[in-house]
Amino acid sequence: MELKLLILAGLGDSGEKHWQNYWLRKFKNSTKVIQDNWDEPKLEDWLSKLNEAIQKLDSPTILVAHSLAVSMVLHWTSAYTNSNIVGALLVAPADVDSPLHTPDLVRNFAPIPLHKIPFPSLVIGTENDNYITLERTQYLAKMWGSYFVNIGQKGHINSESNLEFWEEGQMLLQQLIDRINA
Repeated sequence: MELKLLILAGLGDSGEKHWQNYWLRKFKNSTKVIQDNWDEPKLEDWLSKLNEAIQKLDSPTILVAHSLAVSMVLHWTSAYTNSNIVGALLVAPADVDSPLHTPDLVRNFAPIPLHKIPFPSLVIGTENDNYITLERTQYLAKMWGSYFVNIGQKGHINSESNLEFWEEGQMLLQQLIDRINA
């Protein structure tokens, strides 16, 4: 089964050197949700754009969320459902509950929902992410019923991490796909 990827960027969008943009070029089965305001995000606006994109889906799709978009996915699963969403790759969640780790302008995404995600999911974290602690990432993954992977010292897994096509992430995505297809 050919799964589609719906790319969900975080605060400020993904820069040109972000792995999400490399994946958009590599995977012909991928599309991206474009938010109206990347720099002053409002949860209800972001959720609306996400839900609008999901309503247009016509085949099984994996949500590929980075940073702030991870919280958006959890809020979406609190309010909506769609049988075309079959999995989620949740990369480097931003701790919107923590003024120590995230700017005040993302506080409207708090609190991060702590319910079990209704489809297979994989949370990827690092030991040196400025936007969340490794322990908090592990806790969130546990609450969400997600499989968790620590990929070591890769920061916030963003443009500054210089991952380009991020082959390790592609392998983890394939593991998620294998779990979905099992």
